Amino acid sequence: MPAAADKTAFLAGDALRRAETWIFDLDNTLYPARCNLFAQIDQRMGEFICGHFGIALEDAKRQQKGFFNRHGTTLRGLMVEHGIDPAAFLEYVHDIDVSVVPPAPELDAALDRLPGRKMIYTNGTVAHADRVLQRLGIAHHFEAVFDIVSSQYLPKPQETPYRRLLDAHAVDPRSAVMVEDMARNLVPAAALGMTTVWIPTHEAWSAPDDGDGHIHHIAPDLTAFLTDLTRG
Repeated sequence: MPAAADKTAFLAGDALRRAETWIFDLDNTLYPARCNLFAQIDQRMGEFICGHFGIALEDAKRQQKGFFNRHGTTLRGLMVEHGIDPAAFLEYVHDIDVSVVPPAPELDAALDRLPGRKMIYTNGTVAHADRVLQRLGIAHHFEAVFDIVSSQYLPKPQETPYRRLLDAHAVDPRSAVMVEDMARNLVPAAALGMTTVWIPTHEAWSAPDDGDGHIHHIAPDLTAFLTDLTRG
């Protein structure tokens, strides 16, 4: 864990409670990573590459990993290196079964008590976010979904779409909180002045680098974190 974890108790009664806007990632953040929903998306991405290039699934998965490492998302790699139509890709990879995500009444209650504006910032699509939020039972809390289309297909953690989000919704970053499972996606948020909350998962690529100081809070369980915050 980064050294910033030691500051959590000190900061919790301060910036979080003064926040005017909460910006939440979607996948593996608003629902637990153990639902393994993203595994379905990952599988669909491999199948898309397999079908488009006419290669074996094993080779497709290697290409997929390369796109992700070089460009931040598989989609960005396909667009930059091969001119893939993003709409076709996104429609295919988000055709998944969201029933593995359980309804979240406790999270619903915590969000209801949480003051301030709330919005979603995802590398997915509005359609995917809507399905997941409806399944969780929390869609009514969010005034906007800023998705990969809104960001003009520039994925996190590129800083430009963060600025577009702030400008599009008149958000003051100094009074905003960003909640994410991928620590690297919190780097631009912190640089812009936002308070950050990291949701750890078992995936190595979600963890921060040693010595990173851009994580202000760590919340292994988002529902418990927000419940404690809003009942304090």
